[in-house]
Amino acid sequence: MHSLSKTKDARFGGAGMRSAWAIDENQTLVAWVQTPSGKLVTLAFAFLALTLTLSWQEALLIVTAMALFAYWPKRRSLILFASTYIVAFFFPHGSIDDTIRGVAAHEGFDDLSPSALSYLALIGFSFIAWGLLAYARHHKQSFLAKRPFLSLIAIELVLCGLSYQGVLHGLPRLMLWSLVCVLTPYFWYLAYALVDQRSKDRSSDLFQLGVFHPVWGGASSIPVGKGAAFLRKMLAKNPEEMAITQIKGVKLLLWADTLLALKMLLKWFCEDYCQIPSMTDAIDASIHEHAYSLGMQWASLIWSVTSFSLSLAISGHFIIGSARLAGFRLPRATWRPLESRTLIEYFNRFSYYFKELLVDFFFLPTFFRVFKEHPRLRLFFATFMAAGVGNAIYHFMSDIDFVQSMGFLGALESFISYAFYCVILATGIGISQVRANMGYKPSPSLYGRIQSFFVVWGFVTLLHVFSDESRNHSLLERMQYLLSMFAISM
Repeated sequence: MHSLSKTKDARFGGAGMRSAWAIDENQTLVAWVQTPSGKLVTLAFAFLALTLTLSWQEALLIVTAMALFAYWPKRRSLILFASTYIVAFFFPHGSIDDTIRGVAAHEGFDDLSPSALSYLALIGFSFIAWGLLAYARHHKQSFLAKRPFLSLIAIELVLCGLSYQGVLHGLPRLMLWSLVCVLTPYFWYLAYALVDQRSKDRSSDLFQLGVFHPVWGGASSIPVGKGAAFLRKMLAKNPEEMAITQIKGVKLLLWADTLLALKMLLKWFCEDYCQIPSMTDAIDASIHEHAYSLGMQWASLIWSVTSFSLSLAISGHFIIGSARLAGFRLPRATWRPLESRTLIEYFNRFSYYFKELLVDFFFLPTFFRVFKEHPRLRLFFATFMAAGVGNAIYHFMSDIDFVQSMGFLGALESFISYAFYCVILATGIGISQVRANMGYKPSPSLYGRIQSFFVVWGFVTLLHVFSDESRNHSLLERMQYLLSMFAISM
């Protein structure tokens, strides 16, 4: 079966790459990196690569923490926990302060510091998460232990309901909403940790809490590297493996820098030199009957897809490259998506850890429970639940601040366009999955490869019109815009 949870090319150390860039296969270099001077030079290159996107202080903290983790195995849990929470407190990414500030102003607490509230909420969440892990570990037959995702969804809904305007007021509502703002980006990390409590060789609580938005993880709400169980399995077992993994990490960081430079060059060329509008501006202009030319509309769409794809690859490479410095032999987050021959292959290659999250919490639970006597329907439905329903739930939760500002129904209404995107994407991926399971393979000829590229990326590019998460345009407006690109009025 062509499983949704596996892809040959996405695995660490995939076969086929033999070039001058494969310096991790040079035994002399691998041996040298295991020496004190080799370790120092390797970490210095990593530090320089990270400073192109992070402050030197944060880059130094990450490299130092990864080095200590790699070379001080007896204190790994403590090192990971301490460094992760130092980053959380002193180098916040994707600040939730604006959302908390809005609630504070509404409740008459303009003088309270949003940062202080978010720090208190983070501390409170850490103790709550610790308690949930202990409960699941000691009550393995409880609903929390057996159905961690559904349990956390229920907790999230209860907290959102209690913190909704009109239910609670004043400081209680402000504190509760601050907790919701912190819980949401940690949701999937906690879900993985709860699943791991059923393992006989589970990680310590300190290690589990240390991989909640780990020190290498940036602002991603997707657990890049999954949970503690996966990280344990992927940790280098000996000095040679550690050296090879660190070399691969530095290579990936340098590749991320190269892609970043390419993106900056393309951004200058497309936006400054060619004056290509953003998708939002292009749709706005079309709505107000000042539409750009068809050429500019297509250029806007293609550039938007290119920019998004590069941004995703760059952030994923920086995260995985940093984690490899600690010795985690993790697969890349994005692996040559332009080579995708089918939609299911694209889904595996484009965002590996997001796909894995959807597989673990939506595909597998569905696949093992429904339509067991109808294998094709079973496979399609499980894939749809992952790429459609799971995708929609993840992104709706990621924008939890809309619930506070627009109300739950208002947030749902503004999400219709993205939900439509999820339905169409999941349908396409589901069909592709079933066809692959039936043995369908695209032609390996040059013509077949070109055809596959245009089919896969044509579908993805056109569907991108509906995947913009700005909430600025309705589904109907986006449909009208897409048709206008083909000179069709609606």
